[in-house]
Amino acid sequence: MRLFTFVLLLLVALTQPAPLVAQSSPGQDRPWLPVEDDAAAWPVPVLDSIVARAQNLQPLSSLLMAHGDTLVVEWYAPGQSAREAVNVKSASKTILSALVGLAIRDGYLEGPEQPIGPFFPDILDGTAPEDSVRRSITLGDLMTMRAGLESTSFGNYGSWVSTNNWVRDALERPLVSTPGGRMIYSTGSSHLVAVILEKATGRDLRAYAQEQLFDPLGVQIRAWQEDPLGYRFGGNNLALTPRGLLSFGQLYHRGGWVKSDNGQRRQVIPPDWIGASWNVRVLRTYRGFRYGYFWWFEVFGGEPTFFAWGYGGQMLFIVPSRDLVMVMTSSLSSQADVGDQSGRLMRFCGQINEWLGGED
Repeated sequence: MRLFTFVLLLLVALTQPAPLVAQSSPGQDRPWLPVEDDAAAWPVPVLDSIVARAQNLQPLSSLLMAHGDTLVVEWYAPGQSAREAVNVKSASKTILSALVGLAIRDGYLEGPEQPIGPFFPDILDGTAPEDSVRRSITLGDLMTMRAGLESTSFGNYGSWVSTNNWVRDALERPLVSTPGGRMIYSTGSSHLVAVILEKATGRDLRAYAQEQLFDPLGVQIRAWQEDPLGYRFGGNNLALTPRGLLSFGQLYHRGGWVKSDNGQRRQVIPPDWIGASWNVRVLRTYRGFRYGYFWWFEVFGGEPTFFAWGYGGQMLFIVPSRDLVMVMTSSLSSQADVGDQSGRLMRFCGQINEWLGGED
């Protein structure tokens, strides 16, 4: 029943009208349209209660909520502001999903079933016994974390990023499952996707992402780490402002459309790619959630929610039934404060859905 609900909400989301935008200055993120108190979709006391709760969720540093085309909540912790960029950590994997869709749209990639072998002839050259299996791994396997390769994340992360060739290290890890089988969360898999994108497009991935994805949104990529070989880090260490991440979420919520500054509607992400990305492909992940192409799914507070999830509490939530997009970011200055901040924010999302449901 829940899977049916996800599909129904996906169809609703893809038929939403395009959002309004305002003019922006060069080099700055396009501003959102603020909502007047008397025009708020939900009573101001309810929104005030949400902000009050946010203030007690340290190290939460920002909370943004958009309903329809308007920004109904924008709160920053002391010392933070709308101009400051945030390392969105693994939420950048979800942005990577969008870039794959754009590369397919532009003819650089064939699709999720495309084998990855031809992109790495120097590594998967047939000298290792399992090279034929590794060559058969598909782009979709990488995007659903089902490549079958040993994880580079968790306890293996430090040793992986300490190597001088992240690509070779990720590809040559032991096969611990059949490609397309069980989920093995690994930032090495998402990094391979970024490398494939750079090889396929022949461009620096940051430049491609800025031009094709973020320029239409009026959003600037503030930083994006490179690996030792010069490839952009696929799945980590990309910096945006909270408003920039919110605009990205709104793009998906509205079916891939934006309005340019001249008022013309422009399709950025193909709607069929949003549908493919939001289709549940892994029913049970290591945290019990469902997973698509670098997108997570869960029911929070009774409402099906699509979300991007970054370490330490960098979260993007899309709740189609509420016409709601939320961004929550957290400070990473003290590892002792991080704990299960992401889990706390997921529960907070559920509380928000419940509180707003009481105002329907």
